[in-house]
Amino acid sequence: MTATTGSSNLGGTAGSAGLVQKAYDRLLEFALRSEPLIRSVADKRPARQAIPGSTVVLQRYVDLSVATTALTETTDPDAVAMSTPTSVTITLAEYGNSVLVTRALELFSLADVDPAIANIIAFNLADSIDSVAMTTLRGGSNVIYSGATATTTATVTAAATISSANVRKAVAKLRANKAVARKGSMYWAGIHPEVSHDLRAETGAGGWRLPHEYNESQNIWAGEIGSYEGAYFVESPRLYNALDGASGTNRVYRTILCGQQALAEAVAEEPHVVIGNVTDRLMRFRPMGWYGVLGFARYREEALYRIESGSSIA
Repeated sequence: MTATTGSSNLGGTAGSAGLVQKAYDRLLEFALRSEPLIRSVADKRPARQAIPGSTVVLQRYVDLSVATTALTETTDPDAVAMSTPTSVTITLAEYGNSVLVTRALELFSLADVDPAIANIIAFNLADSIDSVAMTTLRGGSNVIYSGATATTTATVTAAATISSANVRKAVAKLRANKAVARKGSMYWAGIHPEVSHDLRAETGAGGWRLPHEYNESQNIWAGEIGSYEGAYFVESPRLYNALDGASGTNRVYRTILCGQQALAEAVAEEPHVVIGNVTDRLMRFRPMGWYGVLGFARYREEALYRIESGSSIA
């Protein structure tokens, strides 16, 4: 008689029913995650805040107009009035999240849940605050639409992919606005991987690929944009995208380019993990979560540009 080892035959011998069971790995892996990075763009913060408050006002001096008229030797020139400083208001808000760890979960779980829950909460903190920062950053007034016909977000189609010309224009506008570069003479550029694909696939003398084929082929092998057209690129799926293009079915991606002080943040209480008190009668419920009080605002609009485009692989 030939022996079989298929799972359908195990436990078939009389008297052995129920002895062969599923085996579970007690080491659970976490979900795939992207590295939080948007909050790092906020490089402007209050330096000498006067008092605590629910809003924080940041101000900027206004330079005098250029004086190009020659002085008259015997005439005392009139004084000119200083302009009122411009201001940016940051509204602070409470943010947080929590879970309830029960005594029963700790007793019955096949894995050690406490370290896993702490890890998940810590990531949720960074993930959530990064999303809040992204909402503010992507709302800037300076925008370039990819494609020949797009003039608004609602008119961007999947065929309106990003081009080197879009990047050149954004960098030129930043330089023309006197925006201070973030690394050497280059601006920071955050780009979604599906948009990065289109930029690196661009052909022709004015595209990304041709000079890399002859001079910097390592970028092609690594699949990285690197530094290009006056900006250094950071690829991340965190760059905002949504189905808000033409017909409401096309995904529109936001590529962000910025210089220094494009985004400001004010913090009343730095977001942090909180282990709550056990207050129930039988001490079975232990809350864990995170909490923080902060806010973001665009500080220098002239140091921020956004490119809205579709993607050929969306």
